[in-house]
Amino acid sequence: MEVHMCCCEMFLIILGLVASWLFFRWYMELARVPHIGEKYVYITGCDSGFGKLLANHLDKLGFRVIAACYTEKGEDELKKVSSERLNTVHLDVVNTDSVNKATAYIKSLVGEKGLWAVVNNAGVSVPAGPCEWMTVADYKSMLDVNLNGVIGVTLSVLPLIKKARGRVVNVASVFGRLSAFGGPYCVSKFGVEAFNDSLRMNMHGFGVKVLCIEPGFFKTSVTDLRLLRLNVKTLWDKQPDDIKEEYGHDYPEKANAMIEKTILKCLDPDLMKVVNCMEHAISAVHPRTRYSPGWDAKFIWLPLSYLPSWFSDKMLLMTFAKPKASIQ
Repeated sequence: MEVHMCCCEMFLIILGLVASWLFFRWYMELARVPHIGEKYVYITGCDSGFGKLLANHLDKLGFRVIAACYTEKGEDELKKVSSERLNTVHLDVVNTDSVNKATAYIKSLVGEKGLWAVVNNAGVSVPAGPCEWMTVADYKSMLDVNLNGVIGVTLSVLPLIKKARGRVVNVASVFGRLSAFGGPYCVSKFGVEAFNDSLRMNMHGFGVKVLCIEPGFFKTSVTDLRLLRLNVKTLWDKQPDDIKEEYGHDYPEKANAMIEKTILKCLDPDLMKVVNCMEHAISAVHPRTRYSPGWDAKFIWLPLSYLPSWFSDKMLLMTFAKPKASIQ
């Protein structure tokens, strides 16, 4: 009886401590930085999705947004729905001249105040598939956008961020913690996580906060099922006959069926869950080091990433299409 009572008391103490900590964190995270009307925020990948929504959201809050778009159409669409505070700039993150031109334009806007925040949001999701279906060129093309683009843009404006003692917000993925499928996507996001961690420590002494957003599956152009099906077909058509024989000629259909079964269950249409995390990272006096928007991220992918590899492998393999020549 006494042992039972001690266990109950210990449980209540732990529960109380957890509740107290959650309340304290909630309270601390309410405070927002002052003078947002004087703060410039540079966002990449604003043609659509999270970037476009964030640009609109921050503009309505009163920030001075610099929205980087890859297309003129993206710039025009943003200008139509934004205030005069918002500025757009063309940006191709894989092109050094484009990055430098954008940086020069930003310097002319922010002056001696510096740049409050950069949000590295631009990214691509294909090609994705079995690693042996890829070439080195496939890896390079995605790494150039998803990793080297993040590094290049950040380094180009880092002196301006230091001047403002501002923020660097890097959009990685929950698949920067767990490699759930083949190809360069997870490799690139693991790289973003590593860059984010090292930069966070390097910038600590300068008063610069470096934050990471790790979303789960959301309904954007990056997770468009038509794009993913086309990706499978394009990669499959490039494979030699011996690979097609090993995997089985019905493999693309099986792969697409598994993609639809897995992704459709997890796709969250509420993109504001991610945008709100980005906004908090930019505007909170006490931002979190990491944000994991999406119920699938919180309750499936992140917990799975902490479990032993043999167990996570077993769970993930249940979502993979099996090759014809696989060992049973």
